[in-house]
Amino acid sequence: MADPPAGDESPVVPFLRTGPPPDRTTWEGWQQWRRIRGTFIPAPRLSPQEYLDLSPRRRGLHDLHRTATHVNMRLQETPMSVRVSGLMRGRLQNNAVKFMPGTRDGLMVNGGGFQGKTETACSAAAAFEDLWRAICQQFLPGQSQVPGTRDVFVPVAYCRLPVRATPKALCRTILDVYGDPHPATLDGLIRSVRDAVRDHNTTALLIDDVTRLRLHRGDDQDTLDLIRELMDLNVTLVLIGAGIPRSGLLRGAYVDPRTRQWVFPDVKRGKSHNEAASTQTERRFDMVDLDPFDYSTPAGITAFLDHLAGIEDQLRLFRSFDGMLTTGEMPEYLFRRTASWACCGG
Repeated sequence: MADPPAGDESPVVPFLRTGPPPDRTTWEGWQQWRRIRGTFIPAPRLSPQEYLDLSPRRRGLHDLHRTATHVNMRLQETPMSVRVSGLMRGRLQNNAVKFMPGTRDGLMVNGGGFQGKTETACSAAAAFEDLWRAICQQFLPGQSQVPGTRDVFVPVAYCRLPVRATPKALCRTILDVYGDPHPATLDGLIRSVRDAVRDHNTTALLIDDVTRLRLHRGDDQDTLDLIRELMDLNVTLVLIGAGIPRSGLLRGAYVDPRTRQWVFPDVKRGKSHNEAASTQTERRFDMVDLDPFDYSTPAGITAFLDHLAGIEDQLRLFRSFDGMLTTGEMPEYLFRRTASWACCGG
């Protein structure tokens, strides 16, 4: 990191972003995040002497760059996250090329708190969108962007379930992804959601924090009914939540012994506000767990050590050394400290 020419006190710091972080719950924010993910450049490695040779200003910038490096560590793949990502990308691709009308099989991503469920699912969806946009740009160039207008092609929509879930609140949350207006009635909201998903060519709809649903409330039951009805929109539903099996969401569902998928019976008409039901097909989901590391098997220990090695490679510490996190008693110590949540985060 060479010093700038004499008198050059340019305030430009390329490793810092300008403005607020991307809001993935809007179409524009998701696109911004999709484009910049993985582009952060970590601070260079400097020896203590190289650091001391810098001017005071450059040392301050380097310290800030090291801090930014440590709080923006890349998401590392683990055997657990690879399994989730692989299943999700496969499901999205299979459903995307299914052109006949009908219910698309959904996916539930389950795991504990702070285990990387959202980041893993969003990264898999973004990778699918990269591929799908490239395909559509090649074969359907008019679908990807309309000159002089906003980009109407939204392959992936991501939202979070409202804290107090109701069918109206969920519809408004989905419409906010596209920036579309909110009709006053529930029927109008559902119709607008259906139109938005179709008009924007949305292939995947990710709904996070789905375990906010408390099914002892009538509104929550109706919201779950609406979620299941959304599967009829030729869109792949991906539900993300912590502790899904214990949340009550699977009440009334069963595992099909043939497909090993969770089957939700159709909504019974007259018991839900949602009047958008259009088929008699049962709704099916696969549930995949983003498990924590397992330190009781050789394979699990190897995966955890590989993860620690990846973290060690991203650290920018002047007194670090090879094997700092992976040798001696350090791996066991770190596993004990993180066993309740360690999975795939940076």
